[in-house]
Amino acid sequence: MNARLEARILRYAAFTDGGTGGNPAGVVLDADDLDDATRLSIAAHVGYSETAFVDACDPHGEYRVRYFSPRAEVDFCGHATIAAGVALAERGAAGELVFNIRPGRVVVATARTAEGGSTATLTSVPPRTRPAGSDELRAALAAFGLTADDLDPRYPSSVAYAGNDHLILALASRERLAALDYDFDALGALMAERSWTTVHLVFAHEPTVFSARDPFPPGGVVEDPATGAAAAAFGGYLRALGLVDVPGEVTILQGADMGRPSRLTVGIPAEGGIRVTGAATLIG
Repeated sequence: MNARLEARILRYAAFTDGGTGGNPAGVVLDADDLDDATRLSIAAHVGYSETAFVDACDPHGEYRVRYFSPRAEVDFCGHATIAAGVALAERGAAGELVFNIRPGRVVVATARTAEGGSTATLTSVPPRTRPAGSDELRAALAAFGLTADDLDPRYPSSVAYAGNDHLILALASRERLAALDYDFDALGALMAERSWTTVHLVFAHEPTVFSARDPFPPGGVVEDPATGAAAAAFGGYLRALGLVDVPGEVTILQGADMGRPSRLTVGIPAEGGIRVTGAATLIG
């Protein structure tokens, strides 16, 4: 990576919890001059699960944003959206921002905290949810070494979307979630076949507080410590299945099992896109 390109890369930890942990994301602003091969090369060099490339603000005051993992372009990434929103806000573009991404239009509202940090809230594209098919569920459970008895029957296994697809699996015990292991190649092949971005495994501490883990083999990442796209999809899932009062709010605690504790706040309105809020901190 040449010095000119390296100097353009910003690195943020998004969805930090009390200023620590979070999921690192790369951000490159004013990226209009970068072709796809260069963007992919930068994402691979950065080595985070995703890097957001933000083109210059257009005449309508909106930004085109694209996301690249080290392996390929991704339709939507929540934590990189939060990082990009904070990066823009800290460079003068505060307030409500509009990101045009592959699946549609995402509004990002930024704010400063009382402690002097920054937060961002994204509003997803409209979500949708469908039941997981028996064959795909059987294959996923096999890849994780799980059985139907490991699942929480209150939360049906489903595929949820709020910009990209995620398989939702609710486990019956926090201990089983903590002991998570899986066949990387088998799960990666299944996810590529089904076009799932992550598998969102959750444990319900209570109806509005969940622990979560998100394997991401399609991006070459064993696990994500904070996954805003999955959190948005999960919020849509809870609303669609009537598992939460709306309007309502749930908290997702992620990354603790990786040593990177993260906190995602999911706002669930009665209709429309799901809101996901988190703090972001510049790295280095």
